[in-house]
Amino acid sequence: MAKKKEQNTEETEIQVEKNDQEAQEQASEESTLRDAEVRIAELEKALAESTAKQAETEDRLLRILAEYDNFKKRSAREKEEIHFLAKSDLIGKLLPVFDNFERAQNFSNAEDYAAGVDMIIAQFFQILESLDVRSIAKEGDAFDPNFHEAVLREEKEGAEENTVTEVLQKGYAVGDKVIRHAMVKVSM
Repeated sequence: MAKKKEQNTEETEIQVEKNDQEAQEQASEESTLRDAEVRIAELEKALAESTAKQAETEDRLLRILAEYDNFKKRSAREKEEIHFLAKSDLIGKLLPVFDNFERAQNFSNAEDYAAGVDMIIAQFFQILESLDVRSIAKEGDAFDPNFHEAVLREEKEGAEENTVTEVLQKGYAVGDKVIRHAMVKVSM
């Protein structure tokens, strides 16, 4: 009996150890499960923050794209308006010249007609001056391909080489920008 008691005690101790081991394993599993749940909660929170940040970034991007599109449309409208205003301003300045040409047609006397045309040309040049348009090229100027277009070369006594000897068609510039190159004869 004592042997049976000893055996029962050993079995009980084994059972207790087994129960303790199972309890430790269960506690370890529960701890691991809690750690996993905490980590999952942290990851879900990070995902929610990241998703919110992405939505905010997308919203900002869409707003910027809309602003850029509006800017392009506004710039195009302003450009058209400036172009229209510039054209209408120029046409408004040229209309009196046109009116004077129509009046000159009514002159029957050649001298009056010539005087009228001279006045119209003077009026036209006043308009060009008001627009900062200047004539380029005159006889005796040094040939400059930036302003002149040489259509003929000639030998002319007393003229230095590469000098404008005759202006065949006036050229015009606004500031440093050439509107039309002058057509000239150049000495050889």
